[in-house]
Order: sequence, then structure tokens, then C-alpha cells
Amino acid sequence: MLFFFFFFGNDGVLQEASTDKVPFDMTPDEFEFFNDKIRYAWNREEQEWYFSIVDTISVLTGTENSRRYWSDLKRKLKAEGASETYENIVQLKLKAADGKMRKTDVASTEQLLRIIQSIPSPNAEPFKLWLAKVGKERLDETADPQLAIERAVETYRRQGYSEKWIKERMSSIKTRNNLTAEWHRAGVEAGSDFAMLTNVLTKAWSGMTVGQYKTFKGLHKESLRDNMTTTELAFNSLAEVSATELSRAKDPNGIDESRSIAAHAGRIAGNARRELEEAIGRSVISSSSASDKKLLDE
Repeated sequence: MLFFFFFFGNDGVLQEASTDKVPFDMTPDEFEFFNDKIRYAWNREEQEWYFSIVDTISVLTGTENSRRYWSDLKRKLKAEGASETYENIVQLKLKAADGKMRKTDVASTEQLLRIIQSIPSPNAEPFKLWLAKVGKERLDETADPQLAIERAVETYRRQGYSEKWIKERMSSIKTRNNLTAEWHRAGVEAGSDFAMLTNVLTKAWSGMTVGQYKTFKGLHKESLRDNMTTTELAFNSLAEVSATELSRAKDPNGIDESRSIAAHAGRIAGNARRELEEAIGRSVISSSSASDKKLLDE
């Protein structure tokens, strides 16, 4: 059975993310806790949450210099024989107070719980309970993926998306997960290889790479799919369905053969797009974005 998961940014929209070291599939988010903010992200490959360490320290201690506190805490962890905890810390680009994306240390749930044990704070116990709640929700969604789907639908509704758009978007998520599962089967590595194949597929059907498409729509870190019209989502899904079926039929081995299939699949959707555009007399590639959700119902 294929499980797929949905996680949301501050605006409640499903988002994508990237990092230099860990293949995250969501943009970094901020979670309000104790009237402060703790940024976090979900690593799909490891099935693990990662949390900003300095944000956590700031919440638990109230210190105004959480970076210095973390530096001192590393020495304390080493003295306690827990040097492996901080030696395995990874970094993720998160939005800083000045609005820029900057690298910061992040910890998994297990790592964070170990770090918290070394922080003398009355706030630590409630925080442990919160981490347990986060973990339980993820386990619940693993056991029953329908819960994740329902949460996604409700979040999109709260953000003002139409029922028509939501239906198309949820279908596109399932289509995407089928494709990535097929890429896994073909021996393609998640992360940069997935991104490269997605670019090949997107350019072949739309004429633009993902980055170019985002620029065309005036996007930055936002998810491209969450800013597509229903028609754009349909053609993107056609390309991904085609890639999945072609891959199953041709049984590729590795990234090179999968790239050729992605280009072929994209051309199939691209030809269909151009045929429709010729029939209706206009382009179906739209500059509309989620800033005006009514325009996405094209």
C-alpha cells in the first residue's frame, strides 16, 4: 500500500522544500508554541520531523542569545557522553527574522528530546508532551492515510480554495505519489534526482522548468502546484500519469533511462496542451497564483 502524507506551512498550504543535506519534501514551517515560534520540517525519506534547535532553546529558556546557549550546550552534551547527539546534527535553510533563508541546526525528535534533557527548564515537560502529540498524529496518518487526506482538504477549504480546485489538487497528489513510487522502483534516488526528472517532465509539457514556471507566476518558495489552475494541474497530472505508465511498460533502470521516459511523457502532455490551445485560441499556461484563488478555477 502506498502511503502519502500532507504537511502545511503557516498559510496552511501544502508546500515543497529542499535542503543541502536532507531531502525534505516540504518548505520549512513555523509552529507557534508558548507564544513563540519553532520552525520545523518533515523528512519524507526518513519519516522524521526536524526542529530548529535555537528556536527550541529560546522557547524553553527565554534566553536572548540562543546561539550562544546552544554552543555552550554542545560542550555540556560532550561532557555527559552524548557527543553523538550533536555530531549527527544536520542543517536546513529556514526563514530568519530578516526574512532571508539561512542555514540553522535542526534536530530529529529523538535528538531534540535528548537535548531537552540537558536544559534545566520548567517548560521542558510540556514540550515533551507536544513532541509526543506530533509523533502520534504522524503515526495515526501512517496507520490511516485517510486522516491526512481529510486534514489536507479542510486546510485548503480554510484557505479559500474552491471544491473544484481541491478535488483536482488531491487527485494530483495521488498521481505524484504513484510516480515517485515508480521512480523508486526504477532505482532513482529521491532528492536531487527527483527534482531533475520533475524539471524534465515539466519543461516538456509546459515549455518551462519548475523554476521558470515559478518566476512566471511570481512565486518564490511557494509550491508551484498549489498555485496552478485546475487546467494546469490536469496537464501536469497527464504528464505524470504518462511517465508512470511508460515507466511500468519500459521497466527502466536508473536515472538516465528514467530521464528519457520523463521527456517522452512530458511531450505527450505537451502535445495535448498545444492541441487544446489551438482549439480554444488561447494559452492554458496561466500567470495566476493562489494570491487570487478565484482565478485558479480555470
